Amino acid sequence: MSFAGIVLAGGAARRLSGVDKPMLEFGGKPLLRHAIDALAGADPIVVAGPRRPGVDGVRWVREDPPGSGPVAALAAGLAVVPDHGPVAVLAGDLVAIRRSTVDRLRAALGNAGGAVLVDAGGRRQWLIGVWRTAELRAVLPAEASDVPLWKVFGALDPVEVPELPGESADIDTPEDRLRHS
Repeated sequence: MSFAGIVLAGGAARRLSGVDKPMLEFGGKPLLRHAIDALAGADPIVVAGPRRPGVDGVRWVREDPPGSGPVAALAAGLAVVPDHGPVAVLAGDLVAIRRSTVDRLRAALGNAGGAVLVDAGGRRQWLIGVWRTAELRAVLPAEASDVPLWKVFGALDPVEVPELPGESADIDTPEDRLRHS
């Protein structure tokens, strides 16, 4: 089944002193490229965030206004994906995301509104999931600025998919950066 992909790659990275997290290199490539590569086979692949030089093969969109939060960025991405098939939504700062992660989420979707990765501590990782596009559009609030992402995704009662060790690792703090380097 065909699917689309959206990478949320905006944000101010306040805990990293404003560093452009998606462009931090791990394993010889930017974190953003890890997310894009995990979406191999998706059509289209949309990146919601500022355009980055050297990142090709994606469609770029921005939330309106820029900096208005992940739900606004999600809405901007959804505006350019087709209604048919699911959409995988990933953060742009994931260290160990793989195509196999997205494949497992797609396989788990079944008839549910979504499938979300759950970390070893039992927390839903809202920015690692696969969602039914039409249902996701239906639960997006008319005013998306500063709405918590979990409220939108949680409304779809997703099936939970346990992570493989380290699969949900991301970079939010200087400590995270050191731990994963």
